Amino acid sequence: MIRKKTKTIYPVFDRIMNKQNKEELLNQRAKVFWFTGLSGSGKTTLGIAVERELFKRGFLTQILDGDNIRSGINVNLSFTEKDRVENIRRIAEVTKLFLNCGVITINCFISPTKEARDIAKRIIGKENLIEIYVNTPLYVCEQRDVKGLYKRARTGELKNFTGISSPFDEPVNPDIIVHTNEQSIDESVDIIIKFVLNKIKF
Repeated sequence: MIRKKTKTIYPVFDRIMNKQNKEELLNQRAKVFWFTGLSGSGKTTLGIAVERELFKRGFLTQILDGDNIRSGINVNLSFTEKDRVENIRRIAEVTKLFLNCGVITINCFISPTKEARDIAKRIIGKENLIEIYVNTPLYVCEQRDVKGLYKRARTGELKNFTGISSPFDEPVNPDIIVHTNEQSIDESVDIIIKFVLNKIKF
């Protein structure tokens, strides 16, 4: 739930160093690479590979990953539809802080619904967010099942699991689509780097 601002809250955004100041210091333009896709599609694997490639090229980045966030700031949220939206809202607010520090942020989250992704875009700003759809078929994700989650979802042990008992809204017109069942990690990273490089060069 988004709370209304009260008279006891007085933001000082206009008095602190802004995003442009920090981008100049870091010699880069801050953007958010938002990886979305089913569990097991390869979001985090690609995010890590992209970060390493950007690091080699001198860019400062930060990865935000679903499991890491849910073990910390969002540890109190469940997997109901309401809490999934709140999960993404909080992530977007944290992401905005990194963005305003001039840091390129790599987000790896299922972000299953259009509603949740639209909230993230409103908070972060569409002009700052590059949506990357890791379009891996469900059957491939199930075959991988690295964490054993699909097996538990199929038996009913895991409720509200995306792709099984909870829907996934495919992104409409994402900026980049990669197919990890058809392309190697290096090929996928190359596609992403070629798209984003001119957008983050200062």
